[in-house]
Amino acid sequence: MEHSRSLSSQHNAAAPDRSDTVLSAEHISKSFGGIAALTDVGFNLRRGEVHALMGENGAGKSTLMKILSGVYTGYEGTVRIDGRPVSFAGVRDAEDAGIAIIHQELNLVPELSVADNIFLGREKLIAGLIVDRKASSRAAAALLQRLGIELDPEARVGSLRVGEQQLVEIAKALSMSARILIMDEPTSALSPAECQRLFRIIGQLAESGVAIVYISHRIDEVMHLAGRVTVFRDGRHVLTEPMAELDENAIISAMVGRDLLASSQDERGPRGKTVLSVSNLSLAKSDRQGWRAVIDGVSFDLAAGEILGIGGLLGSGRTEILEAIFGSSDGRTGGEIRLDGAPADIRSPRDARRLGIALVTEDRKTQGLHLQASITDNVALPLVGALARFGIRSIAGEQGLARHAVKALGIRCGTIDQPAGTLSGGNQQKVVIGKWLATRPRVLLLDEPTRGIDVGAKREIYDLIFKLARDGLAIAVISSELPELLHLSDRILVMADGRQTGILSREAASEEAIMRLAAPRRTISRPAA
Repeated sequence: MEHSRSLSSQHNAAAPDRSDTVLSAEHISKSFGGIAALTDVGFNLRRGEVHALMGENGAGKSTLMKILSGVYTGYEGTVRIDGRPVSFAGVRDAEDAGIAIIHQELNLVPELSVADNIFLGREKLIAGLIVDRKASSRAAAALLQRLGIELDPEARVGSLRVGEQQLVEIAKALSMSARILIMDEPTSALSPAECQRLFRIIGQLAESGVAIVYISHRIDEVMHLAGRVTVFRDGRHVLTEPMAELDENAIISAMVGRDLLASSQDERGPRGKTVLSVSNLSLAKSDRQGWRAVIDGVSFDLAAGEILGIGGLLGSGRTEILEAIFGSSDGRTGGEIRLDGAPADIRSPRDARRLGIALVTEDRKTQGLHLQASITDNVALPLVGALARFGIRSIAGEQGLARHAVKALGIRCGTIDQPAGTLSGGNQQKVVIGKWLATRPRVLLLDEPTRGIDVGAKREIYDLIFKLARDGLAIAVISSELPELLHLSDRILVMADGRQTGILSREAASEEAIMRLAAPRRTISRPAA
């Protein structure tokens, strides 16, 4: 993070005065069906600054950004650009005024090339009739080169990594001559290296005069990047201050009205007997070059009531460990897994579930939930067959499971019939956890359990994990956020290049110690086919 810290210092040192305000929102209110999403909020943005906008899910951040980018047109209050009142009839009006927004869910066409996506809807034409692909490719190449982005303009976007697609979105926004760039959770799916690359580009844009609204739940990230921060809570403006005058606890307190770091961790009980033993676990996957070792030689024990953290960089093999244990990996597995000292033959998730192992996957929206289905259907999904009588679903039994999950996990919803996709990120995650807790597991595997949820929901997930450990559940958890990993874990297993590089006790663990072990060392050799 040293590089991003230096960027922040440069931005703060050169922070423009108030006469450089390029955008302001004054006394903005917006309601949906009689429910207030924003109440008399204000926001201003200066030329060449990175301004963080923070708040829990539902705080009103996205609503204001949709007003500023022309998505929402009916609201109270005034939006000004360069001091002049503006009223957008739609997104195109906002783009014409120099405002571009990059949503968390990328808005690209995978089948088209980088150049085609950058100029989509604004194609360069020959005689106003035929798309001039060569001109588009040259213009895209020049734009990418100016940003320091090494991408082939002719590459199909669907073949790019998420981090590279994020850079295409930035290039697309700047191709519209955007003076104001709104970035919504831009690093949520990026590796640390891709984050640093993005931070460098953000620094270059700010230095060139582009004003950036940066929305993120990652407090350490925005503290390094932003010159100022604005916090919303429950649809109201709470504060706008220079970032240099605040610390992490002050920001958290403004966002949630309480201390996130105070938790029930210290109330943990003693560890029980070893439940899960993993010895020399390996996994090889097939690609065009043959079989490739993804993890090799991973060994650990996990006791009842223990939380084992798994750290490492993206691609280090963290997720593959959990998938191999759960029987959901696509490849050849080796090594031995024991439960209560007895060998466990796990060839599928059904085997794992039968043995009392549950996995909460990293991507809840595509792997953990049926978003259109109700809370009841999602929670009961693994047990529909077990609850059924004579082949007929037990609706009452399924609803009982859902009601218990809602009460036990504090899932905030209207009814248990509410579609899971309409819940906030934190409540969606609770539904996924509730689904697996309904199977009464003895081992709970959690892959990035707080990704994409706000700090208030994180606190609730932390407390839930600690409670489950106190109740005797054996838990393994992956997190890319080192403070979170240190906060949750009794011990931390660190991975690099598919190999286990160490297991740190709670006393020996630190961010520096984890990163030292997580640094890539050597490439794993390919096993014989």
